[in-house]
Amino acid sequence: MRLYTRTGDEGQTGVIGGRVNKDDVRVEAYGTTDEVNAFVSEAILRMDSQTHQDMIQDLTEIQHELFDAGGDLAQAGKKRQYKVTAEMVSRLEEWIDRYDQEAPEIRRFILPGGSPVSSALHVCRVLTRRAERKVVTLAREQETNDEVRRYLNRLSDFFFAIARAANVRAGVKDVEYKRGGQVFR
Repeated sequence: MRLYTRTGDEGQTGVIGGRVNKDDVRVEAYGTTDEVNAFVSEAILRMDSQTHQDMIQDLTEIQHELFDAGGDLAQAGKKRQYKVTAEMVSRLEEWIDRYDQEAPEIRRFILPGGSPVSSALHVCRVLTRRAERKVVTLAREQETNDEVRRYLNRLSDFFFAIARAANVRAGVKDVEYKRGGQVFR
């Protein structure tokens, strides 16, 4: 099997239901979700297999779920069986709570950074927010799996929580935004 088909050379790609422009809102939504997935691998590569074993396991599961989310988005407008579920969103909430317990209480806004692992996870967070925005746009135009939007919303919170836990494990303090006052009490 060849990796190239030449069918996209004119700026179109195949999706369920035919061909669309490569900048079609559906392609943007699942393509941006794929960007998140790719950068999750970068975050995993920065992790130590001992210190971050649980994080690596959770992030690997998330990579599979992001692939599922991309599949759900690829079939937007086509009433098919979806893979992303409310249970996946609930499980993310449990993981958020678990990682949040490792970090100190938040008093100020947190800037991305600290340790290399945390920095990579913050990039995952902002890419996830962009993917979520693309999915919101897609959902205005076509029927989508609402759980994908919820999953991405919760996933960005997960990346924030795990990034802070990664800093704790590295013995590095979060980088606080100093130009504002205390916003969390």
